[in-house]
Amino acid sequence: MTTLTISSKNYSSWSLRGWLLCRMAGVKFEEVNIDLDEEARQELLLLSPSVLVPRLTLGDVTVWDTLAIAAYLAEEYPDAKLMPEEKVARNHCRSICGEMHSGFYNLRSALPMNLKARHKSFKIFSGARPEVERIKTVWQECLDTYGGPYLFGKAPTMADAMYAPVCTRFVTYAVELEPQLAAYCQTILDWPLMKEWTAEAIKEPDEIIELEVEF
Repeated sequence: MTTLTISSKNYSSWSLRGWLLCRMAGVKFEEVNIDLDEEARQELLLLSPSVLVPRLTLGDVTVWDTLAIAAYLAEEYPDAKLMPEEKVARNHCRSICGEMHSGFYNLRSALPMNLKARHKSFKIFSGARPEVERIKTVWQECLDTYGGPYLFGKAPTMADAMYAPVCTRFVTYAVELEPQLAAYCQTILDWPLMKEWTAEAIKEPDEIIELEVEF
């Protein structure tokens, strides 16, 4: 049996990324949801190896960490085209996915994912502003180079899965975007897979524990 272990659909940006990647690859899986009770919360905060989110299990193969899941799926399901075929674009895609995976700590802290929330105005603290601008630059370069509507052209790639939670953050916290970037965000939010995830997130109980770290 193939399973994908995830946590909150409202709050967990990494769970969203892993889920999108699996669906894009056409993997048929059963969702296993971690109940964020106090024990699980403490394990996540301590980065305990007993709670790995997201975690993809296919028979004897277990892959955790979203970037590792993306690499595994790209290798095992090449027809899904999770990365561009052209060499320069493919390595560009790898680079911006790696940047998302390892960077933007201040943005993660200042603008946590919360699909249910909407702020008409939100003051972004100074440490996160350069990271917001960097993401805008990444998106603009991709859209200018590959023509949109997705980051690497006409079809979504792993890069769109990696940056999808940022699109939700920018909407949640009313981040001002240039028209082309706003259109990209809307493209991601209108993506059928994102609509499916969001519909499930809205159903989650409001009293769920929100962690102080991204998970």
